[in-house]
Amino acid sequence: MTCLNRPTSLFHSSDHSLLVPPSAIISGFSQILHQSSVRSSAIRSIPQMSSAVPAPTVSTVTISYPELKDPTADISDQIERGFGPNGLGILSISEVPGYTLLRRNLLHLAPRLASLPEEVKQEIEDPHSRYNIGWSHGKEKLESGKLDMLKGSFYANPIHDVPTNELSLVKRYPSYCGPNIWPRAALPELEHAFKALGKLILEVGLLLAYHCDRYVSNGFKMHEDGSLQQVLLRSRCHKGRLLYYFPAHQCTSTDDRESMSSWCGWHTDHGSLTGLTCGMFTRDAMELPCPDSAAGLYVKTRSGYIWGR
Repeated sequence: MTCLNRPTSLFHSSDHSLLVPPSAIISGFSQILHQSSVRSSAIRSIPQMSSAVPAPTVSTVTISYPELKDPTADISDQIERGFGPNGLGILSISEVPGYTLLRRNLLHLAPRLASLPEEVKQEIEDPHSRYNIGWSHGKEKLESGKLDMLKGSFYANPIHDVPTNELSLVKRYPSYCGPNIWPRAALPELEHAFKALGKLILEVGLLLAYHCDRYVSNGFKMHEDGSLQQVLLRSRCHKGRLLYYFPAHQCTSTDDRESMSSWCGWHTDHGSLTGLTCGMFTRDAMELPCPDSAAGLYVKTRSGYIWGR
């Protein structure tokens, strides 16, 4: 599954649900926690980005949290329709207890984080991790080759502040094995809010992994240590990302602002599972409805069709 996130994007129409897509590489569990500002980007519709061939009728598959938490529930059909060869590669988990509040608590902090003085944000940057720990802004490049100034990210491991003390691993995998960096003096609330939502997303991912393993075991003999759930349980390299999109008027280049790469960009996630929250839109610290009809999550299926919502 390849996906594209519009900067003013809602990943799901309800703030009571999580979207969970599988990723290409089985390594660790990652979360993408998104915050978005109102922007004046050009509105694009799905037909403009799709093939001329009519797309088949596909939709997200939803599993309720009570079903997911029941180890005896048979949800193999939903898993196959969501993750199988004809699925979108995403599942929506509804009715997750506590999710709405934890999401709001964290996403409301994104503008405050982005508005911290530059010298404070520099203190929570980590160039050794290629800016994959702590604050990152203007480090990634757009397809045009220009630095991306439209969005800022804060990365942290929501489960382990220090994933490992093995210096050889930290040196070899700095983006995953390095310690967290928190703005404890400037924004002390961030650490608790980030970890609380990250832990909930991991809990949901573990429950889903259990049912994925049950589904796979129906057709294949699995070694217990090789199950998806065990991979997630053993991993210490969980990665969370809080993403903030700066207002469009702060971008001086119209071409970059309206290009596909000024969104989150087409990408295949790394890790075993990715948990996506829905976006939040604010103006002057006030939350408001999605202002862009083209905002959403776009998925390119295995057959090349583009689906969006």
